[in-house]
Amino acid sequence: MTASRAAAVPPSDARLAEDVERRHRLIREAAERDGLDAVLVCATEYTGFEGAMFYLSGFRLLHRYAYVLLPVHEPPTNIFPGEGRWVGDHAEGWVEDRVFAETPGKWIAQRLKDRGWKRLGVYGLDLVMPVRDFVELPEERVVRWDAEFDLARAVKSEFELESVRESMRINEAGVFAVMAAWEPGMTEAELMAVAEREFVGRGTRRLTMDMVLTGPEGAAWPEMRLPDEKRRVREDDMLIYGLEVAGPGGHWVEFSRPMCAGEPSTESEQMMQAYREYHEICRGAMHAGATAREVHRAVSRPFLERGWKLGHVTGHSIGMTMIEHPRIGEAFDVPLREDMVCSMHPHVISADERTCLYFQDTWHVRADGAAPLSDAPLEFYDPRHVRDHDGRLPSAQSG
Repeated sequence: MTASRAAAVPPSDARLAEDVERRHRLIREAAERDGLDAVLVCATEYTGFEGAMFYLSGFRLLHRYAYVLLPVHEPPTNIFPGEGRWVGDHAEGWVEDRVFAETPGKWIAQRLKDRGWKRLGVYGLDLVMPVRDFVELPEERVVRWDAEFDLARAVKSEFELESVRESMRINEAGVFAVMAAWEPGMTEAELMAVAEREFVGRGTRRLTMDMVLTGPEGAAWPEMRLPDEKRRVREDDMLIYGLEVAGPGGHWVEFSRPMCAGEPSTESEQMMQAYREYHEICRGAMHAGATAREVHRAVSRPFLERGWKLGHVTGHSIGMTMIEHPRIGEAFDVPLREDMVCSMHPHVISADERTCLYFQDTWHVRADGAAPLSDAPLEFYDPRHVRDHDGRLPSAQSG
């Protein structure tokens, strides 16, 4: 085991420094309320699971995995596997105490013993922590703390909301760049590459998650897939690039719109009408004090009343981790709070399971309702009408 205490540069931006103090305070207050001595945040390079570490420490995970240990009454420590000593810029964060351990789990277990800590709350125990570290921990002292951590950071500061809005501008630019580049005969992957160039050039680094729903004759198949480097798009294809990004500030957003140069199918048009109804319901139903279950039931109504199915939860809280607690679904009786940010994306599937409609919006929860972070109309977009994107919204097919 080696340790490094070369001083990290504290956040030079006064507003960032203030926000970092706020983040640590919120997590410590929640931990103390739950009788914890410390919180261990697990991070991995698996897309969407790096953000909790960046949220607390400012370190951008390049490869492998790492931890932030945040005691209730001590300064935090960044813990890295020894083989990651030269992987990533460890000095870019604001945590001064950095440890490089051959087996981080052994180091963490020893710290618990040395400090006499009885309860360690772990964020990422089920989905992120490597088995080799988990087996080293005293099981009787470990507490699963995913939902509690997410709820402690769910309400965004104005500083964070500015970061969210910047991510949305980047996401919109990528979506409309794809439309502007569209030509029959291009592959799904070639179109996706256009968005990726836009994203990386605007500061996402690699924090993007890409998929596509597509199908012929103006309708999309229900399966979400990776863009295909061989399948060439045709004029009547329905294309829905599901694009999720985190900008330089680390906050994820989700935004997409369907495009079709031909005529959308009759069922696709009917689904779009239900989507417009859902969107208006969401503006009023997603308010502070409403539960995630109540919101889900309200916004699902336009789809279920028409006899369609929903593929999964209608949305979720979103922040520096791509999917945070709570989900917007039947199983989550969790009150929403003002200044939470939620992604909404009903996956509407026809009764015969042959077609669907699915696209994303990110919403700002307010006291009396919610506001979408994009004002792009809810329409099918004809990519032939979108050229030389200059930051303005392109024309939709109708409306």
